[in-house]
Amino acid sequence: MASRRNVALCAILLAAMCVAAAADSAFLVVHKKADLVKAKGTEKITVSISLHNAGTSTAYDVTLNDDTWPGELFDVVEGNPIQAWEKLDAGATLVHSFVLTAKVKGPFAGPPAVVKYRMAAKSVLQEAYSTPLPQLDILSDKAAENRYEWIKKFGVTYGPLMLVLSVVGLFVALLVSPSKSKKYTKAGKKRR
Repeated sequence: MASRRNVALCAILLAAMCVAAAADSAFLVVHKKADLVKAKGTEKITVSISLHNAGTSTAYDVTLNDDTWPGELFDVVEGNPIQAWEKLDAGATLVHSFVLTAKVKGPFAGPPAVVKYRMAAKSVLQEAYSTPLPQLDILSDKAAENRYEWIKKFGVTYGPLMLVLSVVGLFVALLVSPSKSKKYTKAGKKRR
């Protein structure tokens, strides 16, 4: 009976040590997004990548590599898709962005960016991958019906609220306004 207790106690201690060792580490969460802006026959793509250290210790030698934009399709106009930082503290967030211009019309799906970093206790490089980009429709000709897309979004977003406010407003107007029958009876009494 005592040996089972000792084995169970050893297993609990070992699990606790593993959790404590894992808890004292850096863990990077990386999110990648792109915004398209059209301007006179060209299209600028602003790529933003945020790195958040969700771990409990500092990440060192952090390098971001988003060199996934082929040179025959895109030109880097501002910033750099490759960036390095000395460290990223626990709980801290970095945002890196760069701007591209598109050369070719068509769909493009951006693969994830790669982030490499070291933890204080380990010398081995760790890797984290960003979220991939959804398919971008580069230099597309938007259909005429999409021109008024904002009206549809406004109606879907605020339509129910506007309906409720209209009904409440109508109800209040009916309560506040005098009835026509009272006007006629008052007018009739004044004539006599």
